[in-house]
Amino acid sequence: MKKKLAILISGSGSNLQSFIDAISENSLQAEIALVLSNNADAYGLERAKLAGIKNLVISHTDYESRESFDEALAEEIKKHSIDFIILAGFMRILSPDFINQFKDKILNIHPSLLPKYPGLHTHRRAIENADEYHGTSIHLVNEELDGGPLIAQAHLKLNVQNDEAEVMKAVQKLEHQLYPAVVNLLVQDKIRIKADGIYYDNKKIDKPLLLGKEII
Repeated sequence: MKKKLAILISGSGSNLQSFIDAISENSLQAEIALVLSNNADAYGLERAKLAGIKNLVISHTDYESRESFDEALAEEIKKHSIDFIILAGFMRILSPDFINQFKDKILNIHPSLLPKYPGLHTHRRAIENADEYHGTSIHLVNEELDGGPLIAQAHLKLNVQNDEAEVMKAVQKLEHQLYPAVVNLLVQDKIRIKADGIYYDNKKIDKPLLLGKEII
């Protein structure tokens, strides 16, 4: 039986589309059982509808607190026997209780080579600091913002001519390649999350897997 994914979005859903495409191309052996958004206007909901995927809106504005909103999210996710929760442009910080309910099952993608540049404006910061390399990271979600254990990264080489929009487009391309590939390794048990760390092909990794490289 294929592992079930819940994908949480807030906006355009370009990473969601990369999962839909990977499943269609049979490069991801999983099922998207549910797409959830906190934003009724998120275009990602249209992507889900076109693909025939169950999708729901749970608006954070309908709840008095982050905790009560997260409780509603958790209750919906539990109805679908989800194996992994994929944050794909979900613009909400999850509460500790939600994270603990789904410990080691929540993944996030972040547009920097973590631990560099948690938070916002990552491309601008990389350019301003004249970094040689920039990229994207996939990590487990814990209570620290963008601070969970790293699973994999993809990087590209910057040069002085790059502007922020160009870098953002190149990093998004890496994201769309990396995220489904890493989740496929997880659902096939080639990557395993254990109490003492992350394992790839039964070997504990001491640094994130590097699964892609491009030069812009």
